[in-house]
Amino acid sequence: MQIMKSPAETVRVGLFGIGLDTYWPQFSGLHERLLRYLAGIKTGLERSGATVIDCGLVDNLDAAARAARQLSTADVDVVFLYISTYALSSTVLPVIQRSRVPVVVLNLQPVAQIDYTAFNALESREAMTGEWLAHCQACCVPELASVFDRVGKPYHLVTGTLADSETWAEIDSWVGAVRVAKVLGQTRIGLMGHYYNGMLDVYSDYTQLASAFGTHFELIEFDELAGLRAAATDAEVDAMVQDFGDMFDVSAGCTFEELRRAARTSVALHKLVIHRRLGGMATYFEGLPGSAHEDVATSVIAGNTLLTARNVPVAGEYEVKNAVAMKIMDAFGAGGSFSEFYLMDFVDDVVLLGHDGPAHAGIAEGRVQLVPLNVYHGKPGKGLSVQMSVRHGPVTILSVCQHRDGSVGLLVSEGESVAGPTLHIGNTNSRYRFSIGAKAYVTAWAKAGPSHHCAIGVGHIADKLEKLAQILGVGFARVC
Repeated sequence: MQIMKSPAETVRVGLFGIGLDTYWPQFSGLHERLLRYLAGIKTGLERSGATVIDCGLVDNLDAAARAARQLSTADVDVVFLYISTYALSSTVLPVIQRSRVPVVVLNLQPVAQIDYTAFNALESREAMTGEWLAHCQACCVPELASVFDRVGKPYHLVTGTLADSETWAEIDSWVGAVRVAKVLGQTRIGLMGHYYNGMLDVYSDYTQLASAFGTHFELIEFDELAGLRAAATDAEVDAMVQDFGDMFDVSAGCTFEELRRAARTSVALHKLVIHRRLGGMATYFEGLPGSAHEDVATSVIAGNTLLTARNVPVAGEYEVKNAVAMKIMDAFGAGGSFSEFYLMDFVDDVVLLGHDGPAHAGIAEGRVQLVPLNVYHGKPGKGLSVQMSVRHGPVTILSVCQHRDGSVGLLVSEGESVAGPTLHIGNTNSRYRFSIGAKAYVTAWAKAGPSHHCAIGVGHIADKLEKLAQILGVGFARVC
């Protein structure tokens, strides 16, 4: 069953360099040299997957006015400002003031160190000055920073050299963060059912979250899913059972009846996602004992796990904040598996995290197991569940937080998923090691104020998440 891909993979980047036209007749070849540097930056941004709107080199007020008009009509997502040499801030401010998108200032020298001997051997002081001006990008960084601060224009700064791999990794991260922010702004997250009764930390302010992330929250009646399930055909259910076999290591204990019950619900979940054009969901429902709704509610884990693997992350227990966190991790290509703290192992100095689903099959250590449970702990009914561990290696943990003062922020930590014994209870379950140790980690994480759920992804991407927070204008805190 075809699921809509995440939108907005392409970022539209506005690019302009800055310089001073007074220099061009004074120093032969300087203007042409700086234009080559600017062209190299454009090529690098295109390698990052961006569509670049090149506004050229702004070196006077007329050029500033032209660049401002071009950027204001080009629908760009971010502006990169390259300092090619010293420039007057008066030629920069008109461009930036008309731009309502994030601005990244590139303070990039041509080389890490000027050749002092060759420089001092040049034939004249004029030649020396021209050479220096090609390397004096840092000269106007404080000037621009002062002006941006005084006019209240947020900006971000990348400092380095033109060809350095670390520089371009940082620029790529900015492009990636803008892309994820754009994905969030075009994502519909379905909210179906109600909160797990009594989990006060999970209760969320949708308006606040929509304002922070640009995400639309679609309120959905559980009856809609039940109706789609009732209408599912035997052929659709058969095909979904085949999907289960392709995605999961299906336990021999999964009965024919339970597989088809879960598959029928999965067909309905997929149709709901397609019909509502959802990019994620948060859901929880119980239904009265013995009711048709309970039959649906107790058979969602396999389908929700399948959706999560297909770029539509689903958070259980109506954890809306964690649905956003999972979507962020998925948009970065890191996965984003639904988790909570399970226990601490003080002997091995690890923390175990997991949940009763959904899992993210794309980041599993081996295949996800589909297993039967005779009881869902803390919830009514029984049915199929998933068992897996997150792939061993570096991981990042993300929580979207809502604080007492009304602010929204990202709480992030980096650690390692490590091998070792886990709890084989039909849940996701992994062992994580942190640089500050298990005891200090749990204390520091809890005191930062998250809900008890979090999203776990593979790789260390805290720096990317920090850039996303800056792009969105939300808070950021890091443990480990």
